[in-house]
Amino acid sequence: METHKAKRVAIIIEAPMERRLTDALTGAGVTGFSILPVLGGSGRSGLWSREGQVGRAGGMIQVVCIIRPDRLDTLLDAAFKVVERHIGVVTVSDCEVLRAERF
Repeated sequence: METHKAKRVAIIIEAPMERRLTDALTGAGVTGFSILPVLGGSGRSGLWSREGQVGRAGGMIQVVCIIRPDRLDTLLDAAFKVVERHIGVVTVSDCEVLRAERF
């Protein structure tokens, strides 16, 4: 089966910023993404967990997008405008997809 090169962008950001980030991505022409809860982790500030939290305010989410390589810079510019002032991590990796017309 033939595969096509794509980019996978994963953005971890504070949960209250979800709408601002997805609005920025949509405004940049990103038509598809998935949003996942982040249950815990470790970073510069040490270990953290959502356990025991009542609301979303202290939680994190991950937004995952798969796009064509030629659209990567536009997506990153839009994401960075949101992430630069908040806690967050942006990663980019190569991937392959089966149906290139969907990305």
